[in-house]
Amino acid sequence: MDTGNAAQRDQASALKRCVSVAPAVFAREYWGVQPLYSPARRLPAGFADLFSRKAADELLTERALRTPFIRMAKDGAVLPPERFTASGGFGAQVADQVDSAMVLREFAGGATIVLQGLHRSWPAVQAFTRTLVAELGHPAQVNAYITPESSRGFDPHYDVHDVFVLQVSGEKHWSVHAPVHEHPRADEPWSGRRAAVEARAREKPVIDTVMREGDALYLPGGWLHSAVACGGTSIHLTIGVAALTGADVVRELVAEISRQPKLRSPLPINGSQAERDVLDDAVRDTILAFAQALAAHSAGDGPARTASVVRRSFQRMLRPEPVAPLATAAAADHLSPKDLVRMRDGLGARVDVDDAGVHLAAVGQALRLPAECEKAVRALASGEPHWAGALPNLDEADSLVVTRRLLRSGMLVTESRD
Repeated sequence: MDTGNAAQRDQASALKRCVSVAPAVFAREYWGVQPLYSPARRLPAGFADLFSRKAADELLTERALRTPFIRMAKDGAVLPPERFTASGGFGAQVADQVDSAMVLREFAGGATIVLQGLHRSWPAVQAFTRTLVAELGHPAQVNAYITPESSRGFDPHYDVHDVFVLQVSGEKHWSVHAPVHEHPRADEPWSGRRAAVEARAREKPVIDTVMREGDALYLPGGWLHSAVACGGTSIHLTIGVAALTGADVVRELVAEISRQPKLRSPLPINGSQAERDVLDDAVRDTILAFAQALAAHSAGDGPARTASVVRRSFQRMLRPEPVAPLATAAAADHLSPKDLVRMRDGLGARVDVDDAGVHLAAVGQALRLPAECEKAVRALASGEPHWAGALPNLDEADSLVVTRRLLRSGMLVTESRD
């Protein structure tokens, strides 16, 4: 049964913390279209709960960070790792570990610290990112940029993905310019258009503002930007969103249609000029066959199948909520009927039923359970917490057996009753 704790554990909308307009307005007027600057006074809260100076120092001194989870940059150039990494000493001789004293020297000299992958390494950012990804339906990652006063980490540039910038502390002067290339792909970095980027950066900016603590900024991929710290050390989080695009749909669509035998057969030998003419005919026939297959695909349940494949592709790019192996194994060993359990956030579990029973599948694993477990499995797959001994349509003993198996498989986590 639903215990009512779901409402207590739900986080506030992550997207509403990032934008000063309603989510529906953002989706319609800004997403992938134009930037949005959101001052702190129009947002529900600041971002000190997500990251801080103390958090940065902890990562730099106590977490044994290695490249590429840390970078440093100064005046538009990325510093070589040997400027801020070294061996960890006896028992940890790997040479690319962060050296806090070396980082200090570079930072004091004006270099920006970039802590990468915080959606993996810092719990508050992990939880926030999972919520944002669930709201957007697109994968995301988070970096922190820590810049000393009056310093610039990177030259004017564009990203090949959308970004949300969250100013945690300090101030930073941002200049934003219109794209020189709309919606760049991952293989179209700004460095390939350096002259055009430099010329555009000399024009009047679309946004020219000082971001202060609690301010946020959204930039679609391709929009030029640069920033200089002012008013002391600046710390901001950059959330990079690798939005799925129509090209992803086309790629999956082509992959599915290309499985047809007629499209997998080899093209004719074409060594001579006459044979090249035969090749031209074969290519024409292949294009016609593909067009016919595409029409048939579009007329039937093909779009739904392709959408399902795209969703699974999206799921493979995510990492679900972490599971504590030792604590979870112990919980399974000592499970009681009144223990609360739920499906791991972000697991993307799917439920299918056939003559063999109920199939519960997630990326990298699948379980088969008896048919009478269908209601219980579907209830858990909804994400709501349930008593371990009271899953729908099962008696207490069977409910505990199913719960214990799913816990040990890593599909469930225990939930606090507080």
